[in-house]
Amino acid sequence: MSDSVGTYWELRLAEAREALEANNFEAHVVGNAEQARNLVLETLHPGMSPASVSFGGSGSIAATGLYDAYKRMDGMTVLDTWNKELPWEEKYELRRQALLVDLFLTGSNAVTEDGLLVNLDMIGNRVGALTFGPKNVVVVAGRNKLAPDLDSAMVRIKEYAAPVNAMRLNMKTPCVKTGRCMDCKSPDRICNHWTITEKSYPQGRIKVVLVNEDLGL
Repeated sequence: MSDSVGTYWELRLAEAREALEANNFEAHVVGNAEQARNLVLETLHPGMSPASVSFGGSGSIAATGLYDAYKRMDGMTVLDTWNKELPWEEKYELRRQALLVDLFLTGSNAVTEDGLLVNLDMIGNRVGALTFGPKNVVVVAGRNKLAPDLDSAMVRIKEYAAPVNAMRLNMKTPCVKTGRCMDCKSPDRICNHWTITEKSYPQGRIKVVLVNEDLGL
């Protein structure tokens, strides 16, 4: 049973990879989080030769161990926006500075089968870096992020990813209590900036690693 499920997703992810490549993304498919980490560190990293790195909020990046690996890397300047010990003002400033790093690592709220990246952000630093600034962006996305088209991707984000993320972050939003998007006006609202990335420009700047297991939300 597990082999057939893996094969099913392998075929689906292969089609998504082809669609992403047709849209000028560099795309790869791997079997699990460990393989994703190895691909980034052993194959992608040497070609990018980054001297500085930062991260968008991403359970997928955390699951691969890439955050820890880059923090331990000799000679690497790490703008650690995940450091919970820093006051909010410092973390906010680091997020601004992170727009100029050599490498930005993040997840994606959804990847469509026709090769689009679809994201919804609270502050905008994650989608801002995806759009422009860092020389290279690596996106890690589990098979659970795959959506048939743009409409279904947006539904997935608003009706599932956003409420669960609001719960994870202990936000004071209606969806935390209802489990459904209420299109709220709460100061804690995390649904503020939509980004639909149709193509990578320049070609290959955004590298997408699709993973044949569930990662993140």
